[in-house]
Amino acid sequence: MIELTVHNPEGQELESISVDEALLGEKVRFSLLKQAIVMYHANRRVGTAATKSRGMVSGSGRKLFRQKGTGNARVGNSRTGKRVGGGVTFAKVRRDFGKDMPKKQRRLARDSAVLAKLQGQRVVVVDGLSFETPKTKAFATMLGKLGIERSCLVALKEQDDSIYKSARNLRRIDVTRVSDLSAGSICGHEKMLFTKEAFEAFLDRKVPDSA
Repeated sequence: MIELTVHNPEGQELESISVDEALLGEKVRFSLLKQAIVMYHANRRVGTAATKSRGMVSGSGRKLFRQKGTGNARVGNSRTGKRVGGGVTFAKVRRDFGKDMPKKQRRLARDSAVLAKLQGQRVVVVDGLSFETPKTKAFATMLGKLGIERSCLVALKEQDDSIYKSARNLRRIDVTRVSDLSAGSICGHEKMLFTKEAFEAFLDRKVPDSA
């Protein structure tokens, strides 16, 4: 069992909750976690680099001048890759770098990522977060009181625009719903911040999975 302290937004300790490691797969599956992280980064890669091949360049296919008798080096048409304005010899084409994993493996990888954060004491639970209006300064102050100084992934049970807008201008602070958690996004941040209801919902599996 892992003991986890629940804080209020002022950083004061309120209670502790016990987390059964069996709910998260009992152990960290590093090979599966690595596969999920590779997939996460591959799916974020934009394969839009492209250049025109000689077949894509506009122009005549006629040979520019006869092969012999002119004193010039032999040439083909104006679209050849050896001429200015011609096509690229080995042209880049659009690529899809996307990868996929079975849903069960993605869930296990996500649970392993959360378990690794718990074992490393990099999970913070707060009893509640609420902002009537977006306040970036207030959000940054709260993070400081909770001991979060670098990158952090904030997990909420439901979408909250005020919290999202309060955090979006803070460097390396991201806000997501707990149902949208993935191994790649978790491992890309030093710490995780859960609201108590989001953490309990995650453990109880009451939130629909989309990992």
